[in-house]
Amino acid sequence: MDAAFTVEQDEIRRTLRELLAKRCGPDDVKSAVRTATGYDAGLWRQLAEQIGLPGLALPTAYGGVGCGTVELALACEETGRALLPSPLFATAALAAPLIAALGTEAQRATLLPPVADGTLTAALAVPGGSLSAALGLTADNAGGEWAGGGRSGGVQARRTAAADGRGGTWTLYGEAAQVLDGHSAGLLLVAAHTGGFARSRTLLFLVRADAPGLVRVRQTALDETRPQARIELRDVEGELLGADDAADVPGALAEAGRTAAVVLAAEAVGAASQALERTVDHVRTREQFGRAIGSFQAVKHRLADLYVQVQAARSAAYYAAWDPATGGLALAQAVEALRTTAGEAVQLHGGIGFTWEHDAHLYFKRAASDELLFGPAHRLRERAARVAGLFGGTESETGTGTVAGTGTGTVTEMEEGAVGVAGRGVTG
Repeated sequence: MDAAFTVEQDEIRRTLRELLAKRCGPDDVKSAVRTATGYDAGLWRQLAEQIGLPGLALPTAYGGVGCGTVELALACEETGRALLPSPLFATAALAAPLIAALGTEAQRATLLPPVADGTLTAALAVPGGSLSAALGLTADNAGGEWAGGGRSGGVQARRTAAADGRGGTWTLYGEAAQVLDGHSAGLLLVAAHTGGFARSRTLLFLVRADAPGLVRVRQTALDETRPQARIELRDVEGELLGADDAADVPGALAEAGRTAAVVLAAEAVGAASQALERTVDHVRTREQFGRAIGSFQAVKHRLADLYVQVQAARSAAYYAAWDPATGGLALAQAVEALRTTAGEAVQLHGGIGFTWEHDAHLYFKRAASDELLFGPAHRLRERAARVAGLFGGTESETGTGTVAGTGTGTVTEMEEGAVGVAGRGVTG
């Protein structure tokens, strides 16, 4: 395998970095997140027109650039460096792959071209704030418990037969919290439960932003650069994604989850790298006792440790871009690196670093938000270890499994620590 990037891939990185350096500084980020959409619509159009960013990994037949996961990961490493507030992740990493995998040819031809040119943004709405479980990142999603489990709660879908007894329309009722970019997306992919308890199954439905009965409320989030919304559906008519209700929705969500993990890992690596660079620049100029604080050995050691951790996370993210099956482990290492780097950045900036107004807290909030939404890191490693069969036996749908020498049971806190060590060993 040739691990070197091509000229085209390096050009994507360079062009995007130069554009974001001009249009997405810390002050620009703070201004953009306070708009109604939560991002700079003009910059989003420029990224779509000049680089084709939202359609980077979509086939050319649907107006995309025709690249793959590697190119998307490289682009997201640059957006992570700038903490770009945009609908890129929700649209290109979550919604578009699901439309491409499950949609009919008519649905793909209708929806993917406007997604590729940036005129249509989309969001994935899953109930219960369980996005990481729905994507199969921290739990097995085949059981459907994250979608309501066939009981009350979540989003329920009911089919009304047409007059001729065939076809009919689907009606959705329920709510989903923590929907990334759900307040501004032009299209929602809603995971809903149908069939009751006896024949329960999870399906995906397309809901337009102007659908009657749809209520979208933007929520106050710790990380303003990754806005969230609460979606309420009150007998909202939805279009089934796909030709019939026999599609393997959990499988498609798990496949999308692997790509999403790669993208998130690249974003986190970019953010951690930039936070480290800003911290190094600060300790070179900040003086104490007549010398730059960066000249003290203790500070050098701390920064060296951070550098090693960030580079290890970058290597894991690049490998996962080539092999998305390792995306969960790469994401665990990346969010851990970002959390550690952001925390050290706050401390090494001294008194000013502890103020919420300082730019270091943009990275700190991103680190905390990513781990809350898609982690934590030890759960990501636990899931990866079970899938890899490191404990022996097979994974069950309830999150329990056979642990070597202990029989079958729920993972204890002591076992979780062992999983974390095992996960780090796999990554290294």
